[in-house]
Amino acid sequence: MTLSARELAFTLQRSSHPKSEAERAAILANPGFGDYFTDHTAIVDYRVDANGDGGWHNARIEPYGPIAMDPAAAVLHYGQEIFEGLKAYRHADGSVWSFRPEANAARFNTSARRLALPELPAETFLESLRQLVSVDQDWVPSGDGEALYLRPFMIATEAFLGVRPAREVSFRVIASPAGNYFGGELKPVSIWLSNSYARAGEGGTGEAKCGGNYAASLVAQMEAEAQGCKQVLFLDPFNDNAIEELGGMNIFFVFKDGRIVTPKLNGHILHGITRASVMQLAADRGMHVEERKITIDEWRDGVAAGDITEAFACGTAAVITPIGELKTADGVIASPGSGAGEVTMAIREQLLGIQTGVVEDLHGWLTRLV
Repeated sequence: MTLSARELAFTLQRSSHPKSEAERAAILANPGFGDYFTDHTAIVDYRVDANGDGGWHNARIEPYGPIAMDPAAAVLHYGQEIFEGLKAYRHADGSVWSFRPEANAARFNTSARRLALPELPAETFLESLRQLVSVDQDWVPSGDGEALYLRPFMIATEAFLGVRPAREVSFRVIASPAGNYFGGELKPVSIWLSNSYARAGEGGTGEAKCGGNYAASLVAQMEAEAQGCKQVLFLDPFNDNAIEELGGMNIFFVFKDGRIVTPKLNGHILHGITRASVMQLAADRGMHVEERKITIDEWRDGVAAGDITEAFACGTAAVITPIGELKTADGVIASPGSGAGEVTMAIREQLLGIQTGVVEDLHGWLTRLV
């Protein structure tokens, strides 16, 4: 029997071989990013019945482990999958909170609609986070800049080779203790400008958070790393080389007259939750926030004229990272000074402060998980 979202109750099967306290402590001492995983996973199944009616059922917490999958599973052949990324933060009193998970739930369903996957009720999405973090709460780190990274994802598991939306789907959440995304002390990063590749196109899946977008960015990311850069920047060559986003982050520019500018959402660009939060916090500081087309020429000329004083990237994993320079085939666009500008760092500290509970949450962005 398929139950409605409000009736779904998670069952719990505890791992028979969880990491020992000593093993977990060793991992938490240096978690890295995406290198280690907690003892359990959350799962909810979806199936379309003989009458064509679909529904979610069998919500559960199970031991973390390999996924048994038929070789003909649709996700392996047609890439029908989506995912999200968010963090759980340990506060000073030991409680664990997440930052704007309702926005992640909404974006997850936006992605689901684009990839012809079933929408997951927001309450089920949120409950899966609560259930998993509750059973694995000892994995939530408490060091500076650390959190438990949560990865909800949905994959098409029906075994068939016809080209149509799958009728069997699995929603899952895994968790990974995470340190600073770029490692160690926060420093301005170097970015490589890709002239050969595009991240997304008109009418494509740029707004969806799906693996294909990231797979398409990897060859450009390898090119960036060969140039000594941490990330790659993509342009829209059919729109005056308008700046779009990085391989995994949105981008902002700070102008000396108090404006803060980010590329306008256009169907190609992911609706970043950190992006939206930065815009709100900048507005709270009295800055004029602009979502508009900004070209690579405007960046180059703005830095040269002293009009653009800071540039930074933002996303769930890295939060906010100052950009020190943009390397291109034609030269370098360097941020003034060290690149870690005053506005960048002030917004970063405020955002991290809200997430970790040391700065007042005036917008009701925090949701307690444990």
